[in-house]
Amino acid sequence: MKRLAFFIAWRYLFSKKSHNAINIVSGISAAGVCVGAAALVCVLSVLNGFNALVEQMFSAFDPDLKITAVEGKSFRTGTEVFGKIKNHPNVACFSETIEENALVRFTDKQVPATIKGVDSVFTQLTQIDSIITSGKFTVYDGAFERCVAGVGLAHKLGLNAFFIDPVKIYAPKRSGQISLLRPERSFNESSLFIAGLFSVQQIQYDDEYMLVSLGLARALFDYEPDQVTAVELKLKNPADITRTQKELREILGGNYNVYDRYEQQEDFFRIMKVEKWMTFLILAFILLIAVFNIIGSLSMLIIDKQKDIEILRDLGADHTLIKNIFLLEGWLISGCGAVIGIVAGVILCLLQQTFGFLRLGSNYVIEAYPVQVQAGDVLLILCTVLLLGFLAAWYPTRYIQKNKQNN
Repeated sequence: MKRLAFFIAWRYLFSKKSHNAINIVSGISAAGVCVGAAALVCVLSVLNGFNALVEQMFSAFDPDLKITAVEGKSFRTGTEVFGKIKNHPNVACFSETIEENALVRFTDKQVPATIKGVDSVFTQLTQIDSIITSGKFTVYDGAFERCVAGVGLAHKLGLNAFFIDPVKIYAPKRSGQISLLRPERSFNESSLFIAGLFSVQQIQYDDEYMLVSLGLARALFDYEPDQVTAVELKLKNPADITRTQKELREILGGNYNVYDRYEQQEDFFRIMKVEKWMTFLILAFILLIAVFNIIGSLSMLIIDKQKDIEILRDLGADHTLIKNIFLLEGWLISGCGAVIGIVAGVILCLLQQTFGFLRLGSNYVIEAYPVQVQAGDVLLILCTVLLLGFLAAWYPTRYIQKNKQNN
């Protein structure tokens, strides 16, 4: 019976109606669904592209995994537990870092900044060399302490690579009393030379961070030789990050946090996810309006096919079969529109990905809009359209029930 209902509904979809307006309304309904589905595919793919672009930017600076203390800011790495972390089979690089706030001064300008002390394996841990815009990455050249600053911070201070004037960093001493007569004695001071500038294309890094050697950071902030604020890890197999993160948490216990790249920038990626879902809901609402055009076309079709309905009843068709015919008819209208729209949207995204027709301009990180089609989004769009199409088709089929009762 289901195959019979589908066969008749399929014939009704393409057969000529007695009133040409029914064909026009059905065509408009399918076209509306098609455009809405294509728009959903394109917009969600662009948002996925921007998300992947930002993730790539962060990956040049953020490690695969980052270990921090649950309580307090610093901890010691010279323990048996961290010895196990170093020897973990999936850990390729173990890097100790220190992050603290300090005052940075160059000539007559001074601004607060985040000072990050890094060790000799930091270049292996991250892709820092790929985001150097001026100079080179060097925090110690064997004779002088050097620093690498974010482009935004350098702009505030009037810095550029290889300036001969030193940069001065001031940090409050962690012990001792503050001298009101000689307040400068309450601060540790370090002088170093600028070696290069980096740009992550994210304000939180470019405008705030300055990289120095780990030894200088320990001396500046009064840290012990094995004391750090974070341990950053690079994995041999990043695809196995979830299992590795779980194993490291079991080794470290509840005193430490182990963050992956998403968790390190949790607020940022949460905002992007909320933006994507809000965009989906807005476009789905527009699609809902297009889908409910099916109510009009299906109601007109039911009226037009009253004689066919009576003939089917005379031939022994029950009410469920007749109702399913028109329910499938409405579903086919939305389904055909959804499939055509999704295919068209995917093709447009692939063309944009290959040729980059839509441009952002020369002042942006990339020239063309990034796109990334995800199978999950395509499946979600198809299911959404089919659900909305079913609801839109179900409403007018109630007329058949009323008509039967009246008879």
